Parts: sequence; C-alpha cells; structure tokens
Amino acid sequence: MIKDPVHGDIEVDEDVRMLLDTPPVQRLRMIRQLGFSFLVYPGANHTRFEHALGTMHLATHLCRSLSLDRDETRLLRSAALLHDIGHGPFSHAIEPLMESFCDHGHDGVDHLLESGEIAGILADIGLDPTEVAAVISGRHHLAAAIHGELDVDRMDYLNRDAHYTGVPYGAVDAHRIIRSSVLQPTGLVLEESGVQAAESLLVARTLMRPAVYYHHVSRIAERMFLVAAIAHCEDGGNPGSLVRMDDPDCIVAFRESKSRIARDIIHRLLTRDLYKRAVYVGVSSINRARIPQPDLPESISIAEEIASHAGVHSHEVSVDIPPFPGDMMIGVLVKSRHDIVSLEDMSPLIRGMNDIRRSQWRLGVYCPQEHREAVSLAATEVFKIRPATKQDKLMIETEEGEGR
Repeated sequence: MIKDPVHGDIEVDEDVRMLLDTPPVQRLRMIRQLGFSFLVYPGANHTRFEHALGTMHLATHLCRSLSLDRDETRLLRSAALLHDIGHGPFSHAIEPLMESFCDHGHDGVDHLLESGEIAGILADIGLDPTEVAAVISGRHHLAAAIHGELDVDRMDYLNRDAHYTGVPYGAVDAHRIIRSSVLQPTGLVLEESGVQAAESLLVARTLMRPAVYYHHVSRIAERMFLVAAIAHCEDGGNPGSLVRMDDPDCIVAFRESKSRIARDIIHRLLTRDLYKRAVYVGVSSINRARIPQPDLPESISIAEEIASHAGVHSHEVSVDIPPFPGDMMIGVLVKSRHDIVSLEDMSPLIRGMNDIRRSQWRLGVYCPQEHREAVSLAATEVFKIRPATKQDKLMIETEEGEGR
C-alpha cells in the first residue's frame, strides 16, 4: 500500500511494482505536474509520479466496475501508470518544442515502450508494448478510459491540482462517474445516473482553466521557458536530450548553457523576475477570423515581427496564442432508459459552459516591464487589436493580483 493525500491507500501489486521501479517512471518524481504554477500557488509542487499513481488507482476501480478480464485489466492499469512517461521537463511548458523538433507530443510513447526495461517487463506480464501505446495515444477501444472527456486521468488531476493549489473548484466525484460508466462496442458510455457527476467534472474543468491552467503568470513563465529552450537549442543544445530531462537537469542545462539568453531567462524564472503583459485581450478585441493558430516557428516569427516594430530584441517578446476552445462534449454518450444520446443533448448546462470557455480565451504578448508600452503598441498594430473591453482593461490593471 502507498499512502496518497488525495485517494488514501493505493494498492500496488507485483505487476505495477515492477513498472513503478523503472527509470522512466521514477523520473516522473522530478517533474512538476503543473510546470510553473508554483510561481502562483506555492503548494503546487506535486509531481507527475503522484498523478501517475492516482490515475492507475482510479483505473483499477474502473476495471473492477466494468468487470474487465485479467488481460484487459493489466492493459488498462499499465497504460494508466505509464501514460505520462513522455512528458518533458516542466510538463506542458516544453510541449511545443517537443512537437516541433521531435515530431510527437507527450502521449507519443511508442519509442519509450518498444525497447529497454519497460518493454521487458511488459513482455513478462503478457502485454504488447504497441497495444499499451495505443491506449495511451487514444487508438484503442479502451482508450476513452484515460484519453476521453470523462477519463480517469482528468478525474485524478482535477482533484489533485485543486488539493495542492488550494483552489476549491476541482472537486470531482470520480467514483460516481466510474460506477456509472459502461462498456459498449463503441467504447465507454455513461449511464444516466452519472450525468450530474459528469456535469460537476466539466464545471470543475471550466473553473480551473482561468484559475490554474491558464493563469496569466503561469502562461508568462511557460512562454519565457520556451524562449530559453529555443535559445539553448540554437546555441548547441540537443532538443532530443532536452525533452528527456527532468526539471532539475533542465535547470542545470540552462544555467550552464552556451546561450546567454537561456542563462538569463532561467535566472529570471528562478528569481520570479517575470515578463509582464503588454497585450492580454479576449476574442471581443480581435477579429476571430484573423486569430492565427501558429505552431512554434510561426509564433517565433510573430514575436520577431512585434519586436522589430517595437525596437527590442526578439527574445524579449513572447507571443501566447492558445488554441481557441472547442466544445467539450464531443464523443461523450449517455445511456438513458430508451436510447443512447450525447451528454450535451441531456444537459443544457454544457452549452453554457462551452460559451464560458470561449469567453475565457486570451491572446497574450509578454515582455520585460521596461518595454511594455512599446511592445503593446507594436502588438496592437500587428494583430489589429480593437480597443479593449471593460473586462480586459480590468484584467490588465490588476497586474499585481496574481492569485497568491
């Protein structure tokens, strides 16, 4: 038994223990679950290792509830435990670089499972690494259990992140959702008795987005980190090696980098000397049709254009254009007494939450305090930003209200 502050006792059998003791899983002890959110919430120092254990624990309950056979239970529990081994240092902060330079995201773990110690253990317990990777990446009929809208991954991280940040919006009745889940030939379906618990999870996701996951201080730190990572790689650093580091190794690499930019930025991050918001606007201030959805090279190009207009160095401007929120409910079906329908059809609350998510979207341009005015004017011209709404102005004016 392993004591966990969120779930209590977590039972670990021999199969799980062998996987737990492998270097790729133990590495997760040194990767923060929420990246740079500790700069906002000092308690947010929990790790991907804890989350992997919690996800595996909930997957165990789901397997029992669905009455899965021994082989499917081993498969799902192993996939749940291993689902985050592809994360790089500071979790999602490094993801754009991973996708751009390594051609895969954190859930592309095939290369980590097909050889080495984990591959041998999976073979010993009768599992195919390719099938485990398919569950993790969403290409398997059981994938919705850890790769869907109402999956055990989200159930754990919402409760866990709320616990460690102290933000009270993430409480989720995970066991009610699990008890209400049934396996159909098309995948997991929710029984009608679980609709309220599912709505609660989606409300939690909606409220946690601006409070934690998209908090502007976290976003600024993540974009600064990305600027440092790119500078480090451009000055001799190896992207493939960088994304396999843990947090402490990455800090050391940046501190000792040949790139002065990487060294300066990691110092600023560790002393909380962060860039500020030159532009931070919602969809009402910009023509949505003109909102680019850039990959990493395009984001760098936009930042360079703004920096050129403002007369500052390109690394002193960071552009943050999050994906525009889509509807949450694609693929979630509910089994009522008479039919199987989408959760959105049964819950008018969902439609309202989707509107809220879209209203929470923000485009950010960040820079050092001393360049804020020049960068703001330049970014306003580049993006053709309309005058800010009253809400946007209030958010800019409360720069020091950082959710501590």
